[in-house]
Amino acid sequence: MEEIDPRHLLVDIANILDRLHISYMITGGMAVFVWGRPRFTADIDIVIELKSEDINNLEKALMALSKAGYIDRGSMERALMRRGEFNFIDGETGVKVDFWILGDDSFNTERLKRRITRKILNNNICFISPEDLILSKLRWYKQAESSKHLEDIESILKIQKKLDMRYIRKCAKKQSTIKFFESLLKKIKR
Repeated sequence: MEEIDPRHLLVDIANILDRLHISYMITGGMAVFVWGRPRFTADIDIVIELKSEDINNLEKALMALSKAGYIDRGSMERALMRRGEFNFIDGETGVKVDFWILGDDSFNTERLKRRITRKILNNNICFISPEDLILSKLRWYKQAESSKHLEDIESILKIQKKLDMRYIRKCAKKQSTIKFFESLLKKIKR
């Protein structure tokens, strides 16, 4: 049985977003793979700056990737209105791509500006910065209290030696997650 490498789909989708001039950044498990410890991820999480006029072209481009692919236009429109998410399922691999609409607050605007390009399969792909990934994971932990988020943060803190700790602390205070962050720092004695 052939093993599925989601990086190929990641590259295809990043190329589509670049071609359509839709700003994006990879987050979630794929970003943890880049900034922290390698771990299995069953999907691809992408934050995008989507406009209503982009929906038609994005839908067509995604469906052109695979005849058996799945995307729901109504979900795309609702996600844009609510600043939520919609999904694309690649028919060839079964890999799910979660598209998260960029929020319009200062945190989201700032983290899009701070994204960092990394080479994946010889292609430039935009990733959330390690600092903003930590902050996002802190927010998710605050909402869901899943230890997976803390484990991801811990791996990023251990591997990335040149983090902007002032920025992380300032933003963690604003989002009321500083106690989780400081607790993790004590745990790993950074």
